[in-house]
Amino acid sequence: MSVSTAAVKPFVISKLAVMEAYRKVRANKGAAGVDGVSMDEFESDLKDNLYRIWNRLSSGTYFPPPVRAVSIPKLGGGIRVLGVPTIADRIAQTVVAGELEKVVEPKFHTDSYGYRPHRSALDAVGVCRKRCWENDWAIKVDIQGFFDTVDHSLMLKAVAANTDLPWVLLYVRRWLTAPLQQADGSLTERTAGTPQGSAVSPVLANLFMHYTFDAYMARKFPDVRFERYVDDLVVHARSERQAQMLRRAIDRRFAQVGLRMHPDKTVIAYCRDSRRNRPAERITFDFLGFTFAPRGARDKKGVMFTSFLPAVSRAAMKRMGRELRSWQLHHATTRTLEELAQWINPIVRGWMNYFGRFYRSELYPLLMRINTYLVRWAGRKFKRLRGFNRAYNWWWKVVPANQGLFAHWAWSRGFQW
Repeated sequence: MSVSTAAVKPFVISKLAVMEAYRKVRANKGAAGVDGVSMDEFESDLKDNLYRIWNRLSSGTYFPPPVRAVSIPKLGGGIRVLGVPTIADRIAQTVVAGELEKVVEPKFHTDSYGYRPHRSALDAVGVCRKRCWENDWAIKVDIQGFFDTVDHSLMLKAVAANTDLPWVLLYVRRWLTAPLQQADGSLTERTAGTPQGSAVSPVLANLFMHYTFDAYMARKFPDVRFERYVDDLVVHARSERQAQMLRRAIDRRFAQVGLRMHPDKTVIAYCRDSRRNRPAERITFDFLGFTFAPRGARDKKGVMFTSFLPAVSRAAMKRMGRELRSWQLHHATTRTLEELAQWINPIVRGWMNYFGRFYRSELYPLLMRINTYLVRWAGRKFKRLRGFNRAYNWWWKVVPANQGLFAHWAWSRGFQW
């Protein structure tokens, strides 16, 4: 698509912005939307498709199609509905999101970590760990149905306060109300919320929470530290009394903007360790797939003590365990060991890179289960390896001879019979 100057349009949107948005969408991959058009199909007529997006955006005639609804299990239980836009709609959203991000990104709070450049969930977990050492109490705040309940009028007010481009506000309004298309083809109208999965949703969610929570905390409680990853957040307190006060204040603040704390999943936890060992009703909480809890550690001299540390949560282990079982590795006897490694290494390496960042030994049982499946695979593929002694001898010849074959062998090589 040419990036040369075109005919005058009501809205000044560069063709280069559309091209850059396409490159971002392509890099992120993703499934087809309600039109069934894949990235390969979209690219078969790339020049015309990109021109069509630019032309409609620039002329004010772009209307988003319905968003395909996809239900996925949540890490902590329940169902989360993702919205899958079409390829073209993702590109259009990325254009608008890029314009909005230029303005709002410098304004966002330093302790906002979700979907922001040079910040990650692991950064939030690491900072949370440090602040749990420095503060005796933590409030894990869970917002009930955040992406389904965000007030559209307040969201648009926040957008309007941060842009003087009328087309940004126009298209955000249209995306907020674009219907969800269910699996049976029926359409669900939306009067609140912004579906997860859309390209513009992260910046909108961060903008809404910036005014709802971050700016509020900085104004009302400037000395209180917190970590927020979109709608998932932890607030630190010096005492249980302060923690209870903060919980009530945040609850009132959320009510003002139409949000509600989850009554069961919002918890106040005591950060118990060797220095802080008083009785408390709760001494654990979950944050971004990790469970913070008192755990054994060693100091620089090798002496054991209790520290308050994050490790992979039980819910995350269950989710990974379900995925591992779904692979049916022991039945994949038509594949070679090298092919199995090529298949699972990218996934397992991702687990290790994320959940192995903190207290990685908690991840070892899962990695050992992978080895157990591989031993069972060998027994099914080669009759001569059936029986414990034969399998054991084969395993401890193969592993040392192929140390880098499977990513997880760097951490765990044992198996259970």
